[in-house]
This record gives sequence, C-alpha cells and structure tokens, in this order.
Amino acid sequence: MKIIVTELPYVNSADLFDKIADQPWAIFLDSGNIDGVIEQGGDTDFDVMAMKPQSTLVFDGEVTHFRHGAFKDRLYGDPLEILKSAIPDMDQSETLKEPYLPGALGYFSYDLARQYEAIPSIAEDDEQLPPMSIGVYYVVLVIDHRKKTSRLLQLGDSSEVQAIAEEWVDIVELSAEFADDLADFFDDEANAKLKMPFQTGGLLSGLLRENMDRQVYRNNFQTVRDYTVAGDCYQVNLTKTFSAQVTGDAWLTYRYLRAQSPAPYGCYFNLPFACVLSNSPESFIQCRDRRVTTSPIKGTRPRAHHNKAVDKAEAQALKNSRKDRSENLMIVDLMRNDLSRCCELGSVEVPKLFEIHSFANVHHLISTVTGRLKRELHAIDLFRACFPGGSITGAPKIRAMEIIEELEPTRRGLYCGSIGYIGVDGSLETSIAIRTIVIKDGVARYSAGGGLVIDSEVEAEYQELLDKSRMMTEALFKNKRPANN
Repeated sequence: MKIIVTELPYVNSADLFDKIADQPWAIFLDSGNIDGVIEQGGDTDFDVMAMKPQSTLVFDGEVTHFRHGAFKDRLYGDPLEILKSAIPDMDQSETLKEPYLPGALGYFSYDLARQYEAIPSIAEDDEQLPPMSIGVYYVVLVIDHRKKTSRLLQLGDSSEVQAIAEEWVDIVELSAEFADDLADFFDDEANAKLKMPFQTGGLLSGLLRENMDRQVYRNNFQTVRDYTVAGDCYQVNLTKTFSAQVTGDAWLTYRYLRAQSPAPYGCYFNLPFACVLSNSPESFIQCRDRRVTTSPIKGTRPRAHHNKAVDKAEAQALKNSRKDRSENLMIVDLMRNDLSRCCELGSVEVPKLFEIHSFANVHHLISTVTGRLKRELHAIDLFRACFPGGSITGAPKIRAMEIIEELEPTRRGLYCGSIGYIGVDGSLETSIAIRTIVIKDGVARYSAGGGLVIDSEVEAEYQELLDKSRMMTEALFKNKRPANN
C-alpha cells in the first residue's frame, strides 16, 4: 500500500493531544520537547501520536486477542511472531525518507519475557496487566520540533483510513487556530503574566503504599550481595513498587509530569483497561535501515538546581565514579552480546562510553552500542533477542531475573518492559519503561530501583531509588503529603 503525506500546521503536541486523550487506544509518543524547546538531556526531535487503530493485539499470557474492525480472533503461538504478521506492507518502490510511518505502537511488559525464558513464577501478579498491548495504526501524526512541522502519514486511501485522516486534519487545524488566538491574547502585555507552565495534576490519590519497606530492602540488598560474593551473578537490578488508590484525570497528571520533568522517551497510552504514563529517559533498541542502536543507562546522581557548582560537581562525581563506570560497563558488555546474536559479524561497536546526560531531576551515565542487523532478520527478531533490556535486569541476565523473581514480592508488569513503535518499513524505536506510572482498576503503580554490584552501599542505593521515584510521587501527591503504610 502507498503512503500518503499531508503537510499540516505546527502545533503544541500536548495541547493537540488534549482533543483525543480520552479515546480508547489513543497514544502519544512524547519526545519531551515542551513548546518546541529541545531538552538538555534529550536526543529526540519528534512526537508521534495516533488514534483509532485498524487492528489491536492484546496478549494475555496464553493467547493473543486480535481485533480488526468487527472481526475478532484468538491466536495461539509466539505473540511477537503474530505481531510481525499483523503489520501491513508498504509499497517497497517508495523512496520516502520519513522518520516515522504508520505501523504498530504500544507496550511490551517485563513479564512478556516469560514467553521466551524459563523464569520462575514466585512474585504476586497484583496488577494483572496484559503482557503485550499493541495497536496497528494506518494513520499517524508526526510533529518535528526542530523543523517546526506537522505531517500526517496514512497507509492507503480506503474509506476508513481516509475518514481518520480527515478527522486528524480538522483537529490539527482547529488547534492551530486556537493557538494563534491564544498567542495574540498573551502578546498583550496586560495578559502576559497569566501565561505559566502546566501546574496542576488531575488525580486525587489516597495512601501511598510500598511493596518493600526500608528494612526488607536492606535484607534483599544483603541477599544480592551474598550472591555476588559467591560469584553467582555480577549485578542485579533490585526495585520496589509504590501504589495508591486514585480517582480523576490521568492525562492531566501526565501533563503535569512532563512539564516538571521532560523526558525524551515519554508516552501516554489510553487503553480500555489501563492508562500508561511513562516519563522514561532511556532508549532500548532502535533500528533504522538495519542500523541498530541501544543506549543503556547505569549510574545516577541527583540534580542540585539550587546551586550550579554543586550540580556540576554531582555530574563530575558520577562520571569519575569507578563503581558506576564498572556497573555501566557490565551492561554494555551484556548488550554487545545481545546485539551480536542478530547483527552482522564484526559490526557491533561502542562509539560512546560513560557519557553524562542531565535530566530534570537526575544526572545519568549513558553508553551507546551499535551494530548492523543481519539481512535475513526483522527488527522484531532483534527486539526479542535483547528483551528485556540488560540495564534493568543485571548480569548474567537470566540469573539476575531469577533473583529478581525471588526477592521482589510483586511482579513488575509494564515497569522495566518496553514502549515503542514498529513501522511498516521495518524500523523500530523502543524505550525502557522506567519512570512509568500504570493506572488500572483505580490503582496507580510505579516502581524504582537500581543495579547492585559487589561494592554497592545499601543506603546510597536506597536513596537513589527515592531520587528516581520523586517526580512520580510528586505528580500523584501534589499539594498533599503522601503517608506511607
């Protein structure tokens, strides 16, 4: 099928998504560019959003529930192979150089790995989130913040697809007109002071609960240390989960979260059974024209916005930390091994090692591993071979996942899984689903943790997970002090 491209006015992504945020299967892949400003820690220029998928695939752990229009089916077998077959083909004669095309958008939970690895089932699955939920969208809107353009891309011109495209055109043009009127209003000096960042969340939250208190964390930390001393593993990513009963508007809470803490791999996904609010700074796997990139994060320090000198010192201390560099290097080696299973011999390289990236609330140590995908493989094959990301498991990966299952009392669900996009041209871009809130059945859950190695210090690691979770806690409990139970 042919790709049709329509040029549209450049608009504020979040203001535009306001118009469709409550639609089932509406999805917003958010680059964290607020009002077109590229954030310091970010490396993405594009927002992608879609609504009204032509097909949906929800894997419940045993069967993939497939829906295409009124047609419904239950499909058995490898859910990733089913997904691969559900993505339509584009006209290969086209020479479009678009960064994003129509295709599959959605999530893959950490627990999807149970389909491909023999991981024990010990932890309680209190969230009951499907391990995979994907929409196949024939129409996507791509907003380019660097070029200040909006482009609507549609696959084919069937009546159904054309109707969705026309709906998008109306929404974008109305949003652009409203933005112009608003700009005129704020250009008036008397009204300029009214303009302010998004400051309110939309959820009312109850008591904040934890699945692991400080003493249990200390005990589990010691167990991991015992395993590392015995040579059973080199690194284990130990996390804890927070939860609270919530009511209200999840999209408004996401808007508050992105305004306070812009991240390059954000996502808002409104599913019929859950809402996903992801504020992730971490890329997982990218593959374009067979060029493969992964950028694992290992190493964290809090920001010190009150004092630039202190903030700079924190970043420098992270860059010089032997412990953090060692932890990062372990995961780089793991990802080199994962990529080597699917990339051409000799193509896997590490062009960037131990780079500092500064985000709203933390500094991170990030490395980059690249390769070239074998011609006979699809990007989904690569994704399967590398999933879940080594930065959120530990090394060796399978043994670390076994220890995680032993020590963490509840399953991770979407946390530490992946969110992303697979285009009709075979391109792939996915994030690691950290800094992510899932709201399901009136409960908001989010988690945080870090990689433990033999020279980790328990209080420092515990403080790190609190630093990582702070923005999510504040988003849920703005103007209200959370009480732990």
